[in-house]
Amino acid sequence: MAFTLQIGQKAPDFDLPGVDGKNYSLASFKDAKLLVVVFSCNHCPYVVGSEDRLSRFYADFTSRGVAMVAINSNETEGHPTDSLEHMKLRAKEKGFRFTYVRDDSQDTARAFGALRTPHFYLFDQDRNLRYTGRMDDNPRTPGAEQTHELRDAVEALLAGRKPAIELTNPIGCNVKWKGKERHWMPPEACDLV
Repeated sequence: MAFTLQIGQKAPDFDLPGVDGKNYSLASFKDAKLLVVVFSCNHCPYVVGSEDRLSRFYADFTSRGVAMVAINSNETEGHPTDSLEHMKLRAKEKGFRFTYVRDDSQDTARAFGALRTPHFYLFDQDRNLRYTGRMDDNPRTPGAEQTHELRDAVEALLAGRKPAIELTNPIGCNVKWKGKERHWMPPEACDLV
């Protein structure tokens, strides 16, 4: 069995606290045509390098019925900057308009099979997975990206088409799991493509 969610599978539900003091679940996004779930954090250079692109992406698509939730599942003992309090500061500093939630138990990261930060999952209106992997080919260096797989997949689905590419390898830092060394990956997790 694969570690990460597979194309066609349903989005796992969650109930997680957001930086705005509210709790969010799948039902919070029930009216969205598409839902982007991204496993993120505050410190990974791949996340930091793509934060402005992520905000632009959200701004470009929110009026078209696309919702987005960023989930921070990193353990905080070794990575205290990933705590909910630090998430609130980061969201305010960067002006995040998308939902940013904390997964302290890491149950949501396990349910999705998140491998890296950032790791993107794109769900259709029925919340079936239609794309997973990276946002683009160079998340660490703003302006250096040549491909835009997530954006292309969203455009395809909004136009009623199947994404040309449904699966890419996420590029980023490993999710920081409780009780594991910082570069640990599940044995059953391998490159997606």
